[in-house]
Amino acid sequence: MLPESTPIYHEKQSKELCALHALNNLFQSKDAFKQMELDAICFSLSPNNYINPHRSILGIGNYDVNVLIAALQNKGYSAFWFDKRKDPKMLKLDKIFGFVMNIPSECRLGFLWLPLKRRHWISIKNINGIYYNLDSKLPKPSQIGNEEDLYNYFRNQLHINDNQLFVVVTGDNNNWIASEDTSTSVDQQQIQSFDKR
Repeated sequence: MLPESTPIYHEKQSKELCALHALNNLFQSKDAFKQMELDAICFSLSPNNYINPHRSILGIGNYDVNVLIAALQNKGYSAFWFDKRKDPKMLKLDKIFGFVMNIPSECRLGFLWLPLKRRHWISIKNINGIYYNLDSKLPKPSQIGNEEDLYNYFRNQLHINDNQLFVVVTGDNNNWIASEDTSTSVDQQQIQSFDKR
């Protein structure tokens, strides 16, 4: 938790670097991750591809989930996909570092809306007991509220068809969700096969 007098770090959108902004906002530091680091991860994931499938063809970002997961692992963190069929109340918030969401995003050029399907990464973090949406497209952090407000926020967001939620924890901590029974553990294969940006 940050000291109460510390301002909230909120990186704004540049190019297609929303994954970079989401990570830096999650870690509350402009130096947590750099574009060069994420690009290097892209190449390590697909070293023999002329066109890298893990980022934009133009090299201006638009990183996929594999890059985000690898970047977090490089810092000693893990990201787990949250099954939207489950109630967010199952989340053990005291065991969770933060959240990253992948949501649909409209694409526009000036005032012109383009009919392109895009994805956007945002982070959500507890700062001094209050949860904030640190979306880089927002002019400033958006206060979600307390734990109950967060659960309601996730319920609303996860009803939207294409929204995906990832839980970020330190190390390989699997103690971030209350279990219904032994069949409710998160399947790591699902994370690896998730190929949306």
